[in-house]
Amino acid sequence: MQGWDNFLLAEAGASAALTGLIFVGVSLNLSKILAMPRLPNRALEALLLITILVIASLLLVPDQSKTMIGAELTIAGFACVSIMFRLDLRIRRDTDVKYRRAFLFNMVLSQIASLPYLIAGLLVLAGHINGLYIMVIAMIFSFIKALLDAWVLLVEINR
Repeated sequence: MQGWDNFLLAEAGASAALTGLIFVGVSLNLSKILAMPRLPNRALEALLLITILVIASLLLVPDQSKTMIGAELTIAGFACVSIMFRLDLRIRRDTDVKYRRAFLFNMVLSQIASLPYLIAGLLVLAGHINGLYIMVIAMIFSFIKALLDAWVLLVEINR
């Protein structure tokens, strides 16, 4: 894990700060968010940033074996994929039929943001430490997805 400390520290700090801002923003629009059936789940999806925080925190623990790192990434990745998929199904169910096609972009982006965590974990477990670079892709897409969700919850909801 040598050389990853600065990256993981930056990711942990950025994800923690943005998670806090999303909580504040959601609390400001809480009545509007609760009035629309699909938006509470979308707010939970915006908290995909917590995955970054958890993974970065776990990987910053010193002197871990590659197996432990792979296991942590795999478990966190599986949890993230599962949660995002369930939330996407709920959002799709609560979305009017005429808007479901537009929602597919959101659903695909959720999976693009979460699946690489699982893939990275499995690669590291298989002995390919370079699988960590797949984690970087997951983190970038997680930030993009969370910011798009936050935009909907904080700006679009007020239009």
